[in-house]
Parts: sequence; structure tokens; C-alpha cells
Amino acid sequence: HVQLVESVGGLVQPGGSLILSCAASGSIFSINAIGWYRQAPGKQREFVAAITSGCSTNYADSVKGRFTISIDNAKNTVYLQMNSLKPENTAVYYCNADLYSRVYLEVWGQGTLVTVSS
Repeated sequence: HVQLVESVGGLVQPGGSLILSCAASGSIFSINAIGWYRQAPGKQREFVAAITSGCSTNYADSVKGRFTISIDNAKNTVYLQMNSLKPENTAVYYCNADLYSRVYLEVWGQGTLVTVSS
């Protein structure tokens, strides 16, 4: 059984920073890519950032230069450093992984709420 466990989000003031983490656990042989999506109230889920096990990164245009994704392969954990947060970044952030267990799987975390507000 493979699962992704995200850190707790929280309330951040505009311009502030927050780090999210997501740990993959279970019978995992390898992680191809792992990253983050988010869903704001009343909107569709959208891609935020992703990283491969080889540390290639990809970011949504809206977060480039403000968000940084990194991975600790030994811990099967991905981090999302979010800086210069804006109210429009308020959303439920979901971890997503493309990995190999006994078969190839796409796994989602349960989501964590990040609220940017003064």
C-alpha cells in the first residue's frame, strides 16, 4: 500500500513564506516524478511544480521565481518552498507522484490547505 502524506499547511500573510512537504511511504521501488497541484475555491485543480528523481524541475508560469521544489530521494520526500505568497495562492495543495511499486502507479495525497490572507 503506497501513500503520500503531506505536511499541514496553514495561514500565511501576503508576502510570507511556507514550506510544504510530502512523504511517500509503502512498497516503493522508485519514484519517477513527484510534485504539487492545487485547487482554489471554485476552480479546477492545476499544476504547480514537479521534480524527477534526477532533479529535473518544472514549474507553472505563475509560480516561477517564487516557488522552489526539491527532493530527498533517500527519504522519498518532496518539498515545496513557497515565497512571496499572494492571496490568489490560497488553495488546497495536493501532492502527486508517478512511481513504481509492484506496478506503475499515480498516487495523490489527501491535500493540505494553504490560506494567504492578512
